[in-house]
Amino acid sequence: MTNTSILPPAIAIMGPTASGKTAAALAIAQAIPAEIISVDSALVYRGMDIGTAKPTLDELAAVPHHLIDIIDPLDAYSVAQFRNDTLRLVAEITARGKLPLLVGGTMLYFKGLADGLDDLPGADAALRVQLEADAAAIGWPAMHARLAQLDPPTAARLAPNDAQRVGRALEIIALSGQPMSALLALREKTVLPFQLQSFALEPSDRAVLHARIATRFDAMLKDDALLGEVEQLRRRGDLHPGLPSMRCVGYRQAWDYLDGRIDRATLRETGIIATRQLAKRQLTWLRAMPQRIVIDCLGKDPAGQMLAQIQAFLK
Repeated sequence: MTNTSILPPAIAIMGPTASGKTAAALAIAQAIPAEIISVDSALVYRGMDIGTAKPTLDELAAVPHHLIDIIDPLDAYSVAQFRNDTLRLVAEITARGKLPLLVGGTMLYFKGLADGLDDLPGADAALRVQLEADAAAIGWPAMHARLAQLDPPTAARLAPNDAQRVGRALEIIALSGQPMSALLALREKTVLPFQLQSFALEPSDRAVLHARIATRFDAMLKDDALLGEVEQLRRRGDLHPGLPSMRCVGYRQAWDYLDGRIDRATLRETGIIATRQLAKRQLTWLRAMPQRIVIDCLGKDPAGQMLAQIQAFLK
């Protein structure tokens, strides 16, 4: 594997949920010696397999995977940790003579890797308590509306119920007097120690992607697979719905069902809607990445299309 660039090559395969990223990466790895680095904030958690659509044991065995099953659901995994781990892994994979494939849909991780870490103000416990109290009184969608007035770009990429990120964005405004989007725009561009070619698997027909999402969520609900997984997590006794792990799409809806707050039909409906909203946010992030090479995930042989361009990139 050669490259005329001084920097070693790496490939990013991005896309919304259910766009076929895992299958495409596995197909590419059959043609080119490669290892996969997961770029997914849900796959890092152990014991969360069904709702995260984690690769199967056979898929994990077929190609070396990294950053999957690395932390307990009680813990958190930051963008900074992801960036440090990925920089190390890319160097190690390259040293083994293989191609690093960065595969996933957590766009904040991709952005943190490419742009570097921010210099935002640290957390303020007293302020966070006040924000939590405000949210308890008016709800997180109303807090999101407040953020939309103060920082429209940041609000546009966050879900109204994303308590963690909406709260953090409001906290930054209160502490710095500036919107987070403005502070991030001032950040110096980072130069990566490798040359990254980025592909984005995007649907030519959003309705078809929505149908895929519904089919996949129904498969998770079949034989109570997802509910059984969440019930097992609940039995630990130390997890709660406020944790980042339990706020993952599908898990918070299953938790509400097991608490008796929603019925089975509502579980399915809200789970599918939340997954579609996630896909919409992921596509919004992707459209802001001008260097990406767009591949129709619904087209003929997306993996083959990427492979041809990757092979040309490596020459």
